[in-house]
Amino acid sequence: MSPDALIAHFVGASALILVAAHTAGWTARKLGQPYIVGQLLAGTALGPSLLGSVAPGAYETLFPEHIGTALSGFAQFALVVFLFAVGYELDLKLLGDRARTAVMVALASFLVPMAVGSGGALLFWDELRALGMPRDPSPSTVLFAGIALSVTAVPVLTAIVRENGLARTVPGVVAMSAAGLLDVVCWTVLAGALMEDGDDHTPGWAWRAVIAAVFVAVMFLVARPLLRRLLWRPQVEPSLRMTLLIGFALGSSWVTHSLGLHVIFGALLAGVVTPRERDGTLDPDLLRPLNDISGLLLPFFFVVSGQAVALNGIGVAGWFAVLVVTALAVTAKIGSGVAAARIGGLDRHDARTVGILMSARGLTELIALNAGLQAGLLSERLYSVLVFMALATTLFTQPLLLLTRRPAERRGHRPADRAAPSPAAPPEDDARTTPVGDSR
Repeated sequence: MSPDALIAHFVGASALILVAAHTAGWTARKLGQPYIVGQLLAGTALGPSLLGSVAPGAYETLFPEHIGTALSGFAQFALVVFLFAVGYELDLKLLGDRARTAVMVALASFLVPMAVGSGGALLFWDELRALGMPRDPSPSTVLFAGIALSVTAVPVLTAIVRENGLARTVPGVVAMSAAGLLDVVCWTVLAGALMEDGDDHTPGWAWRAVIAAVFVAVMFLVARPLLRRLLWRPQVEPSLRMTLLIGFALGSSWVTHSLGLHVIFGALLAGVVTPRERDGTLDPDLLRPLNDISGLLLPFFFVVSGQAVALNGIGVAGWFAVLVVTALAVTAKIGSGVAAARIGGLDRHDARTVGILMSARGLTELIALNAGLQAGLLSERLYSVLVFMALATTLFTQPLLLLTRRPAERRGHRPADRAAPSPAAPPEDDARTTPVGDSR
């Protein structure tokens, strides 16, 4: 294929990806689902399973093998920008006086699904071999099975919380804070799994762990104050600051990739160490364009992820595995979240809301699965199973949340967006979606 033809194919494919993904996102929002859910479904639909099966000629024309590298490059760039923004927004100070409850929910939402996923992988490894997994499980694959069930998607959860008017309520704040803590734990454990799975061309995992720890220390102790000194000056234009910080995120991602990790870890770390404003608030001139860029380009990541999903190759055993894994994922997440929230002092209704919110996976799950597939921790068939689990658990979150809220509304309790008394020492079972602050 000539360079001109290659460029023409890439431009045409990009047009289809952007239009289809954002149209699907708009449709999903109209149907009461988060925008990103529609994009996830569109990315899968544009893969070989649907478009490739329905119109194989059109699929080969739009997505020839030659443009795969360019699409993957755009997908990785979008991922770096998105996760850089996620790291920059991560603020554990939201915990406030609900810190104990949020920590308990985060730990329970990690440990219980981790035990279920890892234990299930060991118990049913013979069945997983039918999905293309190797004869004997490695520690990394077992660990990754637990991670796959432990992830909570902070972007999807945040969107659901905001769209349901829960942003200033006790369950909303507890769920978002717990998800932020859970993100830190899951990415750290995933980094360990990928380190242990290194190949012969990279240093041993112990040396890489030491180098990674040194790199993290340098980022916090050297890069963070240097960024504040160089970029947070009045004469530095916001556009120049954003451009240089994206370059900083890309460089950090290159370092973590060179250590045998995934680019996602460097992007997250770059976002976490990026300074905030002097008063601790986020810089809107930085955050807004970051979200615009990642929102525009993330459909490329969805499409690249969807290329590895093969509906025709799953088979009967695979679809049965989708049902089992989805049931385990929903039960483990909601059950552990509800139990921890109740122990932490929340009433039954708020605890159920927290548990359901923690079950949302979506984009974060896809990012982790994509990293596991590239590292060889998943077969393509098991990857497809887990992608459908991620889609199903994300789609279930909003309907389950609505079903949970209806009984309280029928009993005459206040909706989440109204003023209510301070949640300090609320009566038992009378703090339904109670606002966090005293709004009187």
